[in-house]
Amino acid sequence: MTKPVRRPGLDAEGHIVREGSLARVPPGYGPVVATARQRLPEVFGTRLHSAYLYGSIPRGTARPGRSDLDLLLVLHAEPTEADRADARALDAELDTRFPQLDGCGTLLFGRERVLSDLERHDLGWFVACLCTPLLGEDLAAALPRYRPGPLLARETNGDLALLLPRWRRRIADAEDTEQARRPLVRFMSRHLVRTGFTLVMPRWNGWTSDLREMAGAFGDYYPQRAGQLRAAAVLGYEPTGDRDVLRSYVDDLGPWLAEEYARVHGVKAARPD
Repeated sequence: MTKPVRRPGLDAEGHIVREGSLARVPPGYGPVVATARQRLPEVFGTRLHSAYLYGSIPRGTARPGRSDLDLLLVLHAEPTEADRADARALDAELDTRFPQLDGCGTLLFGRERVLSDLERHDLGWFVACLCTPLLGEDLAAALPRYRPGPLLARETNGDLALLLPRWRRRIADAEDTEQARRPLVRFMSRHLVRTGFTLVMPRWNGWTSDLREMAGAFGDYYPQRAGQLRAAAVLGYEPTGDRDVLRSYVDDLGPWLAEEYARVHGVKAARPD
């Protein structure tokens, strides 16, 4: 049996290498990160266990005026509505203060959930491999090393069929304008490209967060759908507000991808409501 080729994003033992670093933060985003580091303890106090950056800023690929600030906060207890309101207020504050940002989004989770068995190959993997420590104890030390295998594929993106009805509602509820649809195109394009990539990730045997590389890897195994994913990768970086694109996502590409994902990897373990 031929040994699979080891792709980028893995160490010598085949584990996914943690991406991102504070050293890679572009100079123009240094003040953004410094302010976030200062404000988070002021806002959340002793509720905050740890804070992480993820996305283009710690990967060093952020584009002024087009990239957002992505934060993940781990609290000692499960987040409350008050915690979420505080996070939204801080997001708005940072987005208003720094013109180089095109939005700010903060995810909130409790420490117990991040370290739970149920989240071991989804949220736990996300923290350990895609998040850059900013404040507090790094939970990656309490999590395993990860390989790009079928279990990781199933638990990260094996829930697309459950998401599609929500996407249809979001599209229906959005204002009928290019401006209102553009964020939906960006979000759904990225999600579909990442799902397409993790579908083939165990065979490709590597990791990347670059949407174009993800679409290219997918196309090696599904040439009949390659053009659709390549187009989605472009829109993930440069979104339009095209209604027909959204319709194609929820009526064609999305349902096909969800069915193929379930066939190949199975369905993600159910989460509590």
